[in-house]
Amino acid sequence: MTGPPSHVVVVGASLAGLHAVRGLRRRGFSGRIVLVGAEHYRPYDRPPLSKEFLWGRAEPTPYLIDEQDWDALDVDARLGVTATSVDRHSRRVALGDEDLSYDALVIATGLKARQLPGRTLPGVHTLRGVGDARNIREALDRATRLVVVGAGFIGAEVASAARRLGVHTTILEAAATPLRDAVGPTAGAALARLHARHGVELHCDTAVSEILGGDRVAGLRLADGSQLAADLVVVGIGAIPETDWLAGSGLDLNDGVLCDATLKAADGVWAAGDIARWPNPTFGTTMRLEHWTNAMQQGDHVAANLLDPEHATEFAEVPYFWSEWYGQFIQCVGMPMGEPALVVGDWDAEEFVALYRDGERLVGALTLNRRRDIMRYRRLIGARTAWDAALAAAPR
Repeated sequence: MTGPPSHVVVVGASLAGLHAVRGLRRRGFSGRIVLVGAEHYRPYDRPPLSKEFLWGRAEPTPYLIDEQDWDALDVDARLGVTATSVDRHSRRVALGDEDLSYDALVIATGLKARQLPGRTLPGVHTLRGVGDARNIREALDRATRLVVVGAGFIGAEVASAARRLGVHTTILEAAATPLRDAVGPTAGAALARLHARHGVELHCDTAVSEILGGDRVAGLRLADGSQLAADLVVVGIGAIPETDWLAGSGLDLNDGVLCDATLKAADGVWAAGDIARWPNPTFGTTMRLEHWTNAMQQGDHVAANLLDPEHATEFAEVPYFWSEWYGQFIQCVGMPMGEPALVVGDWDAEEFVALYRDGERLVGALTLNRRRDIMRYRRLIGARTAWDAALAAAPR
């Protein structure tokens, strides 16, 4: 097919999927749009689920779009429906017994939570959707001893919420240092010390071998044979791209959906959000990001490119994410690689700024409680600023 499409199918009623739909309508697309979502909700905001919702008492209002604006998008929404396969040759997506034809397909199905191996029991939870968050919050009201498996950002946010509620909390981390891949070992160790400062026990180099209990969880057996009591366990050991339904499609599904720099995966097929793996020209490397801003921007970028594929542009954004633990605000931009250099504060201070370099170029920045600084560094990274110039521009 050449030229703009007349019928677009977006699989994934996610942040990326919604912004693909919005981007199409904002650019004047008047054709048919079908949005397929496995959950029964219109697109909603996930970051609050592991933050204020867990320790707040009010029901969440996570919708990314109100009902009036949703109706104005004029979308054929198939919610509570799962896509089961795609045939790229006939350009059809299977929804159980129904087939949807498309001129352009946007894949935005995101991730599914990784599970602990072996059996599971009531009282053991993962956190991906609003239903998971509601279950965990209800369990926190009854819990006396929480064990969080995994010291990544989701695990840390759950632990933070539990401490606000007065629940005794322990975090188990299989790696020697939390967040080693996300921010590096030095910064990861510094952020991990926030747990101890707020009364949370953190055990690294610790793996879980078995979930203990009868009718519900009573604890965990660790790889060294020791046992840890728990009446609530939250597993936060990462997530896996939701690509099972794409098996047999001919798409490259190694750690997500492989795309080119324009986010095109194949003729008529595009991907956006957590599931998309693409060569980011800003850094000269292939990446897949699980960040809110990336999903939003990629959804809109895909909309522009699929409407004018002959003039598709590369997606070259600088990654950005944030997290809040114990009332402390953590932000990161770019690619945190190598040993960071502190330019403000120290690793145990209430605030700091750390910069990362690749050769003679600034490529990343991490801040604690320095909200006013981070976007300036995002601009500097996008402009490929030299390391010495970045140091000279550091706040005092």
